Amino acid sequence: MTSAPTPWRLGTRRSALATAQSQQVADALSAASGRDVVLVPITSEGDVSRASLSSLGGQGVFATRLREALAAGECDLLVHSLKDLPTAPAPGLVIAAIPSRVDARDVVITRDGTELHDLPVAATVGTGSPRRRAQALASNPQLDVRDIRGNVDSRLSRVRSGELDAVILAAAGISRLGADGRPVTDGLHLEYLDLNEWPTAPGQGALAIETRVDAQSDLRAALGELDHAETRAAVDAERAVLAGLDAGCHAPVGVHATLDGDEVRLNAMVYALDGKKSIGLDETTPLGSGYARKSGSGDGAEAADGATSDARARGVGEDVARRLLERGAADLAP
Repeated sequence: MTSAPTPWRLGTRRSALATAQSQQVADALSAASGRDVVLVPITSEGDVSRASLSSLGGQGVFATRLREALAAGECDLLVHSLKDLPTAPAPGLVIAAIPSRVDARDVVITRDGTELHDLPVAATVGTGSPRRRAQALASNPQLDVRDIRGNVDSRLSRVRSGELDAVILAAAGISRLGADGRPVTDGLHLEYLDLNEWPTAPGQGALAIETRVDAQSDLRAALGELDHAETRAAVDAERAVLAGLDAGCHAPVGVHATLDGDEVRLNAMVYALDGKKSIGLDETTPLGSGYARKSGSGDGAEAADGATSDARARGVGEDVARRLLERGAADLAP
C-alpha cells in the first residue's frame, strides 16, 4: 500500500487573526494540490513584547522569527500579512504566491457611530500605526491619539469598555476573523475610510506566501496556483514606493495601487507625524500592452514581450518614490 504524502507544514503566528488567515491559505493550498496542510504555531518577538512596534523595529518584527523557522526547515511555507513584511527579500526565501487581495481600507470603530472627523475635542483614538496617527490628526487635529498594542479582540474591548472612543484597524483583518461567522464587531459601529483620501499601508489586504527557493517543485507549483496576477502587480508597485522612500524618508507613508487594463493608478501620500503636512501623488501610468499574466502563474512569470509585469509595476512605484523625495518627502520626518 502506498502511504499518503507527508503533509506540508505552514508556519504561523499564534494570534487569532494570523491563525485564521493561515488556515484559509492552508485550505486553498490543500484544495489546489490534494495534499494535507497542517499549521505549525511559531511565536515571534512582536507577539510576546508589549513595547510599541516602532521601538521594536517596526515593519518586520513579526516576520523575523517565522523566517528563521522556515530557513531552518521547521516548516515548509509561511503566510504573512504583506503590509508587515519588509520590502527587502530574505536570503534563500521567495514570495511564491500572493493571493487575490481583499478589502485594503482602514476602518474606524466606535460605540455610537460618530465619524472620525466629528469626534469631539480630546476624544481618544487607539492605533499602533504612525501612518494612521498622522492621518487621524490630519482629519481631526483635536484627537488624543494613543499608541496601543494587542490583538483585534483586545482593541475592540477597549472601545466597548469606554477606555477608548475609537480604534482604527484594517478592514481585511475584521473580515478574515469573521469569515467563520464569529461576531467580531457586534454592538460597535464601523466607518470604512475611502482609499482615495486615506491610502493605507503598502500591501494592506494582501497575503504573502513565502517558501524556500529550494522548495519541492510540487509545492512551488501548487503555490503558483494561488498567485493572483493583478494583486501581485499592484502590491509590487506599492512596495516599490516604500522601498524607494526608505533610503531618505522616515515619515509615515500611505499608498494604494489599482490596475485597470494596461494601466496602474498609484495614490501615494507621505505625512508629517503630527498630520499637519503631507506630500502626495495620484497618477495613472500605462504599463504597456501585454504586461498581464494569468493568475496561477506564480512568481517570475514573463509578460508577452519578455519583461515581467512585476518589474514594470515596481518601476512605476520607484518613479513615484523618487518624485516624492524631490518634492520634499524626506523633510516631513520628525
